[in-house]
Amino acid sequence: MAPSLKNSGRTTKPSSEPANAPSPNQEDERYPSSGKALSLPTFVAGSGTLDRLVETARDYAKASTAENTTKAYAADWKHFARWCRLKGTDPLPPSPEMIGIYLANLAAPTNGVPALSVSTIERRLSGLAWNLTQRGFTLDRKNRHIATVLAGIKRKHARPPVQKEAILPEDILAMVGTLPFDLRGLRDRAILLLGYAGGLRRSEIVSLDIGKDDTPKSGGWIDIFEDGALLTLNAKTGWREVEIGRGSSDQTCPVHALEQWLHFAKIDFGPVFVRTTRDGKKALKARLSDKHVARLIKQTILDARIRSELPEKERLALFSGHSLRAGLASSADVDERYVQKHLGHASAEMTRRYQRRRDRFRVNLTKAAGL
Repeated sequence: MAPSLKNSGRTTKPSSEPANAPSPNQEDERYPSSGKALSLPTFVAGSGTLDRLVETARDYAKASTAENTTKAYAADWKHFARWCRLKGTDPLPPSPEMIGIYLANLAAPTNGVPALSVSTIERRLSGLAWNLTQRGFTLDRKNRHIATVLAGIKRKHARPPVQKEAILPEDILAMVGTLPFDLRGLRDRAILLLGYAGGLRRSEIVSLDIGKDDTPKSGGWIDIFEDGALLTLNAKTGWREVEIGRGSSDQTCPVHALEQWLHFAKIDFGPVFVRTTRDGKKALKARLSDKHVARLIKQTILDARIRSELPEKERLALFSGHSLRAGLASSADVDERYVQKHLGHASAEMTRRYQRRRDRFRVNLTKAAGL
């Protein structure tokens, strides 16, 4: 049954709403982190030990989602709260009817702004559900007012995912060839070669430390051996190890590039990839942002004149941080299961999504069936 959108303003307060929930006016655009929602029950007497445990629990709660995910969810809530205010209603308590209308507005906006993709709309809905949970509410995504609208959006607007182009071996060599040999150039060369050979995400590259537990925000560490480097990563799918062997020459070897950077930057503890002074002659202590990797890829794509037949704006739109992972998956001439393990994919199907060029008809079931 299609959802009824009549009387879709504020709903009556549900019985599940907590008695001490903040008023809608107080919480419209405030973003409570998951940690702030943790406190002692009113019937428990506080003490120094319990207070410290509460703070510890808050720290764990803050670590329950990735920093970028938390920021995205905060932006989702701010957008929804503002939309509700413009429509003359409140975001709390949650109204499935209003959320269904909000999703429809994202798919078919009436104010001239571009429509969002289906995947972005689903991400927005996940952000709302998470934010409502932090505020003591539960969003039933199977409610007909939400589920049927979302199903209709998928049926009408769903498109195959737009994939970024893979950076091929000749591309990555041309890209690193544009970098200078000052300290900053050594760092950026190591980032590109290590990211490519490891099939790493941007966040995985910049989260690496020299040793285990060097810094609280570490996402893994590096061990360098005679035959290569072993990366231990706390990735999206859990802990995994990535083996990066040495290359055929020092000019293209990711491990050699890493060693050069660490040696001349005098880094033996803490983050592997850090900022440098403006003149590129001295390494600082601050860890690089993953945005630097994205900017580095785009800048070296331009400098190396890759896909130069296209206008600059189109060239830049073709590539992103994931182009490194796609490049390795598309270029490594080994059995698919090794690529799958290297990238940390749970299924071969996910690995195939990264392979921009492969023999799609190597297994011919038509001939195998006798036709």
